[in-house]
Amino acid sequence: MKLGVEVFLEKHANDYRGQRIGLVTNLTGVNHMLIPTIDLFHEHEHLGLTALFGPEHGIRGDAKEGEHVGSSVDKETGLPVYSLYGETRKPTPDMLQDVDVMVFDLQDIGTRYYTYIYTMAYVMEACGEQGIPFVVLDRPNPINGMTLEGNLVDEDCRSFVGLYPIPVRHGLTIGELAQLFKEQFGVRCDLTVIPMEGWSRKMHFDETGLLWVPPSPNASGLDMGLLYPGTCLVEGTNLSEGRGTAKPFEMVGAPFIDGYRLAKALNERRMPGILARPVSFVPTYQKHVGERCEGVQLHVTDRTALQSFSAGLQLLETITEMYPESFSYKEADFFDQLAGTKQLKPHIENGTTSSYVEQCQPVLSAFRKIACSYLLY
Repeated sequence: MKLGVEVFLEKHANDYRGQRIGLVTNLTGVNHMLIPTIDLFHEHEHLGLTALFGPEHGIRGDAKEGEHVGSSVDKETGLPVYSLYGETRKPTPDMLQDVDVMVFDLQDIGTRYYTYIYTMAYVMEACGEQGIPFVVLDRPNPINGMTLEGNLVDEDCRSFVGLYPIPVRHGLTIGELAQLFKEQFGVRCDLTVIPMEGWSRKMHFDETGLLWVPPSPNASGLDMGLLYPGTCLVEGTNLSEGRGTAKPFEMVGAPFIDGYRLAKALNERRMPGILARPVSFVPTYQKHVGERCEGVQLHVTDRTALQSFSAGLQLLETITEMYPESFSYKEADFFDQLAGTKQLKPHIENGTTSSYVEQCQPVLSAFRKIACSYLLY
């Protein structure tokens, strides 16, 4: 298969000869040989790269989640790097003054919570306002382009971890999302998507022949990505989601949990495609830093049967039942922002998450019909 960046350089680079190019990218913007798109553009005889734009975690991926990232100068190319996760999340007119066309090349993770897709939306909006064409170099959805899970975002819970009404697990590539944002959600701009060649919707990332470059410090691999639609919700609670361990979003725990009891209770639920194993760990940063936590590691045994959103809800439901006096939500509204709704907490507290998952099915079917208009593969 060929990535969007490879197709662009092979077939479309001459179309942009003489234009000043801005590039939204980070460490995941690489070709099959792991050569950065920054270098490929900077060294290309016909492409005039003039500015770089970085999302959350920075252009080199070394900033922690939520960490303010400042603008800078790229030491390899000498080009200005404008942060889109600092003073502003939308490029200002001053940032765009030396840009004739904006190119976007970032690896998404396939889940609604991930902020890169909303960075894309804000850049699309800014480019539309300034009359600057916007080009997306498409990349795979690493957890396949077929499976949909979860609810859509309610109007009163929109945020930078859920800006538009899309499912938790959306089943789209970043180029398809760009088309959806433009046509369905009114993010108007002069949009071009450069599709991949040889990618099919049923593929998981390990079937593409590509090497995994972590899009953020805790995006450790495919199993993490498969579980993330469910376990990311743990971020909105007082449980550790495994940050500061070798298995973030695969291990979940807290100082008040008995790992053996929790693993037994989860395995008795017979969740498809998952086995829970008791673990103990000491996070090196974030929640419960330096404290011994017990909990579980969730192991993916069958990724085709896995229902990660449901599994995440059952995990929270089980812990709520077992530790009602100790379990709590981290902040007043952060969990609701991740959930995209205020309706989910009561289901967790009342032990009715299975019925909530069932309620999501008609919504997912309706979204699938809408999304079909924007599929490229």
